[in-house]
Amino acid sequence: MHSHIIPGIDDGSPDVETSLLLIKGMIELGYETFTATPHVMEDMWGNNTGTITSGFRVLRTAMDLAGLNNEVRMAAEYLVDPNFETMLENKEQLLHIQDNWVLIEIQFMQPPNNLLDLVAEMQHQGYQPVLAHPERYRYYHKKPDQLKEIKDAGCLFQANILAYSGYYGLGAQQCAEWMAEKGMVDLLGTDIHHMRHLEALRQLKQTSALVKVMNRFSH
Repeated sequence: MHSHIIPGIDDGSPDVETSLLLIKGMIELGYETFTATPHVMEDMWGNNTGTITSGFRVLRTAMDLAGLNNEVRMAAEYLVDPNFETMLENKEQLLHIQDNWVLIEIQFMQPPNNLLDLVAEMQHQGYQPVLAHPERYRYYHKKPDQLKEIKDAGCLFQANILAYSGYYGLGAQQCAEWMAEKGMVDLLGTDIHHMRHLEALRQLKQTSALVKVMNRFSH
């Protein structure tokens, strides 16, 4: 439900060939359906529904030609920035990962001051906000009460599977484990961008760590 497999439109797959390698590799690991969530961020990746739709068509055509019939859906990962605020003000249609669920992320350096207000506005417009990889925002590692405040405001939390292996560092791993223990993780995603992520997922599957991760969420 969180992947960067549309070629050439963000910091994920750079080309069709890589996209197919990533998808084939994930199929080998047992994944059956995919939701492509390219970045939408004003200062770096100026994507919109049009650019994402065009890239998605390229991906779907390439998959068909390669005989890959797996379901793939189109959505986005929206950075909470001034552009996103404008989209909400203009009531632009946001892309869903499923139903009315919309994947958002925030800056890694510091959180937006108005995050809770934006979460409330999304809910007012009929969206269910889903915060991508809360465990990766270091400023929350020593302020778990702020994470709980966001969760209590009605935001779903999506953790990255690789966080539980220490891929993003010890702080992210500990935060991910804390969220799991508190029952705060609603979704798991690969957030796959490149072949290094695929190889890390392969290594994780070969260890007991993945079993421990999945056992946390077996309920």
